[in-house]
Amino acid sequence: MSGPQQQNTRIPFTKASACGNDFLLVEGTHASGDLGALTRRMCDRHRGVGADGVEWLFPDAEADVNARLINADGSEAEVSGNGTRCVAAEICSNRTNKKMEVVVRTGAGLKTCHLVSRQSSTFEFEVEMGQPEVGAQLLIETAGVRALGTKVSMGNPHFVIFVENFHDGWQRQAALIAAQPHFPQGTNVEYVMVRGANKIEIRLFERGVGETESSGTGSCASAVAAIASGRVTSPVTVIAPGGAQTVRWDDQVHLRGPATLVCRGEFFV
Repeated sequence: MSGPQQQNTRIPFTKASACGNDFLLVEGTHASGDLGALTRRMCDRHRGVGADGVEWLFPDAEADVNARLINADGSEAEVSGNGTRCVAAEICSNRTNKKMEVVVRTGAGLKTCHLVSRQSSTFEFEVEMGQPEVGAQLLIETAGVRALGTKVSMGNPHFVIFVENFHDGWQRQAALIAAQPHFPQGTNVEYVMVRGANKIEIRLFERGVGETESSGTGSCASAVAAIASGRVTSPVTVIAPGGAQTVRWDDQVHLRGPATLVCRGEFFV
């Protein structure tokens, strides 16, 4: 046998959730070798702990922590807004110095999380998500799929489609869209309904995971596309199946929402 099985019998973890988008938080020193394969095992909802991904945590000279995100399918992602908040909640829970600001290094750069409030194991943060990149509209026509959307980068790729309702089978369409050559690294797909001058509702199909209850960067990309097209104005309440977050876009994008530490345990390898 090779990889992490040789070196570990138990891996301590914390499970956290941000609006139903759930993650396992694991110190990187507890495992080595093929982290993708180990992540797939840990994220399996029937034979593992179950999660949308693992945030592997490493020391960093310029930040409180370096968070390496691996999706449930074993692929690596640049950043998760919800996952970053979960990491910040874990850091705050382990500190006795009443830390109010946490800097997390992600694959999309440093993200600063400002603690707004705490109630028991639930923490609310506003995170500085950086400058978005809004592309031109793109028409996807293939295999019976016709969708007009906007490419948005939040340090990771998104394709935002405005709709009048969430039609049956949107998940299959989103999977087909994400696999198109227009997106060589794949893409996250968001379907967005405008609910008011400062409110949108979204459905999410995340790269490497599939349909999720929520997404921090997906909420940001959806709000940015809605603001850029004049459909809404900032700040924007973004409603997903797992809950609501607030996106504010001025000098950069700010994402505000909760993160709850659910439990701690050990995974047997």
